[in-house]
Amino acid sequence: MIAMRFKSFTVAVSSVFILLFSHVSFAQNGEQKQEEPKKGKFNAKEVIFGHVLNAHEFHFFDLKDKDGNKEPVSIPLPVILYSPQKGWSVFMSSKFHHGHETYKGYKILTDESIAEMPEADRKKYNPQQIVAVNEAGEINPAVKVYDLSLTRNVVQMLLALLIFVWIMLRIAQKYRQGYGVTSAPKGSQGLFEPVITFVRDEVAKPNLGHNADKYLPFLLTIFFFILINNIFGLIPGSANVTGNIAFTVVFGLISFAVILASSNKHYWGHIFNPPGIPLGVKFILVPVEFLGVFIKPMALIIRLFANMVAGHIIIICLISLIFIFGELSPGAGWGVSPVSIGFTIFIYFIEVLVAFIQAFIFAMLTAVFIGQSREGEHHHDDKETPAAYDDAVMV
Repeated sequence: MIAMRFKSFTVAVSSVFILLFSHVSFAQNGEQKQEEPKKGKFNAKEVIFGHVLNAHEFHFFDLKDKDGNKEPVSIPLPVILYSPQKGWSVFMSSKFHHGHETYKGYKILTDESIAEMPEADRKKYNPQQIVAVNEAGEINPAVKVYDLSLTRNVVQMLLALLIFVWIMLRIAQKYRQGYGVTSAPKGSQGLFEPVITFVRDEVAKPNLGHNADKYLPFLLTIFFFILINNIFGLIPGSANVTGNIAFTVVFGLISFAVILASSNKHYWGHIFNPPGIPLGVKFILVPVEFLGVFIKPMALIIRLFANMVAGHIIIICLISLIFIFGELSPGAGWGVSPVSIGFTIFIYFIEVLVAFIQAFIFAMLTAVFIGQSREGEHHHDDKETPAAYDDAVMV
């Protein structure tokens, strides 16, 4: 029964995706033309990607004036640009007036401005990209622009880091005062100490053995930094930092560097000369094993990115159903609201669970891959390593 309900829910979500992202075309005067969304209508695609993608401001919602024009409610962020032709430029993103004006010879692109471009030029630019323009307001491709701005992903990541460091420093101070050492943990200590102990006992020790303490600070940093950014991303109006591929790529590359730095001759020997394998099979197995060295960090990158961005898209799709049906009929909009809100709350709680699970899986697989790279050092001491690896791969 549960399987049938899950299957029905999957079909419903898939239908929403098809409804939102499919392009309706019709024949007119013997030519195929794409139907453009009507001005003033709810654009679910713009809302979804406006939340998932990075931006130069924190956008919360839009207000409409008497004429029906949208007035975005947002927090502007600093724009830092460098151009070899024009030098440095620093100003607030509010100077662009949400893409309606140019400033200091620069312009920020929006979905509307890109839609007005010739079809051949649309693929060259992205929403929220800042480009140089001439006096007529047209894009000047001869001027190279390097965008070093503090975007909402960067600002939110720094805020999350500062809050997390502040919490950890407070906990450390309590330990220095004797709380949690000569007495029971107090306050936030009681919340974080079991998590730290769990990462040590269930992630580090089973996979790294007597080297667990050496890598524990790295694994805890990965776990908590991903976790706190996952949680911050669930706050309405915030940025989806861990759903940004640049974030996960950097974390994957850091893990990849640690894995390579931890490797030894036994690890590379098993890759380029697997023991006990016939010579003919080695010609097939060695390239596969060598590619696996690079596939492992790619799995870390894609797993975190895909899981975090998918949950946010599903939540926004469910909320968008209210406005989509509301444009068809006010009654339909009100009728679908309880169902949409109910599923949204359900998925939201699932996302809270996923925030912890994805942080755990990233730390676990990193520990597993580091343990593999140290192959031969603790085979006889750590009997649990193969079992831990099998469990992590199954997860």
